[in-house]
Amino acid sequence: MNKKVLLIAPTFFGYYKEMIIELEKTGYSVDYVSDIPSNSNIYKAITRINRNFGKIFVEKYFKKKIEPLIKKNQYNYIFCVIGMTFSFFPNQIEKMKKYQENAKFLMYQWDGEKNIKFITKMHKYFDKVYTFDRIDAVENSVYNFLPLFYIDKYKNVKVLENYEYDVSYIGTAHPKKIKYIIEMSEKLMSVYPKQFIYNYMPSKLKYYYHKLTSKEYKNIKLTDLKFKKIASDKTQKVFEESKCILDSPQAGQIGLTIRTIECLGAKRKLITSNEDIKNYDFYKPENIYIYNGDFDYENIFFKSEYKDIDEDIYEKYSLCNWLKTIFNN
Repeated sequence: MNKKVLLIAPTFFGYYKEMIIELEKTGYSVDYVSDIPSNSNIYKAITRINRNFGKIFVEKYFKKKIEPLIKKNQYNYIFCVIGMTFSFFPNQIEKMKKYQENAKFLMYQWDGEKNIKFITKMHKYFDKVYTFDRIDAVENSVYNFLPLFYIDKYKNVKVLENYEYDVSYIGTAHPKKIKYIIEMSEKLMSVYPKQFIYNYMPSKLKYYYHKLTSKEYKNIKLTDLKFKKIASDKTQKVFEESKCILDSPQAGQIGLTIRTIECLGAKRKLITSNEDIKNYDFYKPENIYIYNGDFDYENIFFKSEYKDIDEDIYEKYSLCNWLKTIFNN
């Protein structure tokens, strides 16, 4: 008989779909519920000011979406992938435990603890807690450190002889992130002139909010931003046609972004402002440049081609291996 999983995870970029496909390939039966009642920008903005503002909506959502599942089915695993959008409260996790006494409760924290302090009240309900943040794992023994993953399609990205773009970036314009992305982009123009930079902002209201509250937005203009989400096939095409990818963590994060691991999967060069990347087994200075305020264009990164890493290290970061680690421990 197939083992049953209830997956509660964010919808962003469809990663939950890839998790479901991979789990089903290995014999699991999966039910999925989004981690949030509404993906509207207004709802997200209100609950980021104070997550309690959404409590009544979350309670209705829990009763409508999760209670029917946990009353009807017996799951082997309840798997929660948790980031800033995770909307549920401790009493709801407790209710899930009540109906699912025999299930193993697994949590993966896809954000730094500084950004989601509310989650620490829920750790006691989980049999195993994983985090993508190496420092959080060092500082708190409740965490098992597990970096993010790349999905199969990045394995199939071809290394090209000629690239449309020297460097590219597509991502949300979080305050700390956009500061570094724009800075790096401008300084690289002399060596990497062919650029595709897409700083996405969900709404003009959010731009003005950042303008009022974030020092990083002091010199950011509306024209620096894009207010239309870029299609996933376009994102993939730009990635494939880029020699190098820019990346930067948002405030409160030390863990490596999924874009970092996707660069590994696709064998693309990476420039990042995250210094902690030096502590990972796939780090090679030929492939990864750590930006600390300036560029040394004589560095081996700019003088060499991408250097392959050991196959066992490469495979370690696949989604398949990520799920095996979580479900087999």
